[in-house]
Amino acid sequence: MGTKHTKLKMLILCAMFAAITAVLAQVEIPLPIVPISGQTLAVGLTATILGSRYGAVSMICYLLLGAIGVPVFAEAKGGAHVLIGPTGGYLFGFVVTAYVTGWILERTRFTFPMAMIANTVGMVITLAMGAVQLKYVMDMSWANALAVGVYPFIVVGLIKAFLASWIGIIVRKRLIQANLIENLPKAA
Repeated sequence: MGTKHTKLKMLILCAMFAAITAVLAQVEIPLPIVPISGQTLAVGLTATILGSRYGAVSMICYLLLGAIGVPVFAEAKGGAHVLIGPTGGYLFGFVVTAYVTGWILERTRFTFPMAMIANTVGMVITLAMGAVQLKYVMDMSWANALAVGVYPFIVVGLIKAFLASWIGIIVRKRLIQANLIENLPKAA
């Protein structure tokens, strides 16, 4: 019974973080092809708080909501066409980013310095996956894909990594104290 109860709590948290991602996606600075949005901040928060497995599950829920047409992506867009469009690589990158960011923290420590490292690695993953799809969908050169899809986001990405790390570690500790999530033991 305890395991089912814990899984149910975690799945509810996954759904809540998918919703938080949808809300933060609407906080944006429009740019010509790829807007700066709060989505990546939400991904970092999700991974820092929930860890690898549940962080990835939350992002999969977010992508599924968007894929079926719910307007959860940046600029209130939804539909499978967004996933196969120029910005789809970033969206698919969210799943990998959440998993890897959480995985790094689970294998080290849930501290601010480690969260900053993990979230920075996650930022690189998201930008790399986004640039690859952007290049092929828009038939761009690598130089153009990097100029449009990576370089404008590095400084903002580092700021979001800082915020996700700082806020995420604080919220995670409070959720553990409130017995809403378990403090995962460090993996061997």
